[in-house]
Amino acid sequence: MTAPGPALVHEDLGAAWRAARPRPAGRHLDSAACSRQSSRVLEAVAHHARNEAELGGYVAEATVGELLQQGRSVLGGLVGMAAADVVFVESAQAALNALLAAWRLPAGSRVACLPGEYAPNAAHLQAAGLAVERLPVDGLGRADLDGVARLLAGDPPSLVHLTHVASHRGVVQPAGAVAQLCRAAGVPLVLDAAQSLGHVDTDVGADVVYSTSRKWLAGPRGVGVLCVRPSVAAALTPLLAPPDGVPPLRALESGEAHVAGRVGLVLAVGEHLAAGPEPVRERLAALGRATREVLDGAGGWRVVEPREEPTATTTLRPPDGADVVATRARLLGEHGVVTTAIGPQRAPGEMTGPVLRVSPHLDATADDLEALAAAL
Repeated sequence: MTAPGPALVHEDLGAAWRAARPRPAGRHLDSAACSRQSSRVLEAVAHHARNEAELGGYVAEATVGELLQQGRSVLGGLVGMAAADVVFVESAQAALNALLAAWRLPAGSRVACLPGEYAPNAAHLQAAGLAVERLPVDGLGRADLDGVARLLAGDPPSLVHLTHVASHRGVVQPAGAVAQLCRAAGVPLVLDAAQSLGHVDTDVGADVVYSTSRKWLAGPRGVGVLCVRPSVAAALTPLLAPPDGVPPLRALESGEAHVAGRVGLVLAVGEHLAAGPEPVRERLAALGRATREVLDGAGGWRVVEPREEPTATTTLRPPDGADVVATRARLLGEHGVVTTAIGPQRAPGEMTGPVLRVSPHLDATADDLEALAAAL
């Protein structure tokens, strides 16, 4: 077996991340689906749930108002926005739905997306009455900046929706460059950061950024975040107005909320900042490189992404005759390795067949990758 070439940098960070979490039952290489929360986050969520039982739900919520506001400020900082630009929602999909419902774009308005757009995103855009058209891309599905510039200069769409890192392919889109092109053309850029917040740099100048808690930030499930710059927020018409003295965007926050989960997300973001966003990105990128080097060719499986792609997400095309769903089940049942099987319905505009996704977080080790290669 070939040992991983690239060094797994910031091993102290990996060890600290590992020590802060419950011991896994196996080898967890599935953070693009759902990361492992820290013991501190788990305890904070449980503590708030108990407070709700003892104090009453809304009384307990009032006690964490300042903490949640700090969380809005920190989350806003990760995407280059302010606390007033940030609202908590229930998921990335809930964020997109809330945005579209309040934006009320005229039926038939054009929105440009990648061919590999996440299928539920495309479905929500179409359900809102928008006409989805394709952004030009290269052979990897990465936005072709010259083509995007021509599209925006010729007949610009009402908005551009860009998935920063896809769920079916660990390729980073040039979001900062796309944001500059959109800004010059006066076209809002909406960034799906579900797979990028806490993973790669998301302070790229987008007008809207939305994401989830459960992936690379390692927060609880059932919580998401929507960040909207004032220029776009001014065009939104929420169904109900917020209370007096509350930022207008806050009307998009549901009162029927999993507040304990929001508390957990805020603590998880604090842990991300304490670890250092830049060292986190460096270690995750190194894990991605090591994963691709170790796994490419193992059992006939082939890596899709370029080896140096700066993400921790790797997708593998199966050898002839291999069943990806059955392989995922065998890896879990026989080897205790958690991965994801992804079918072409995830991104039907781009995928031609199923892939196996591997997405280690900071606590993964070279031994985990070698064990997966041997199992394949």
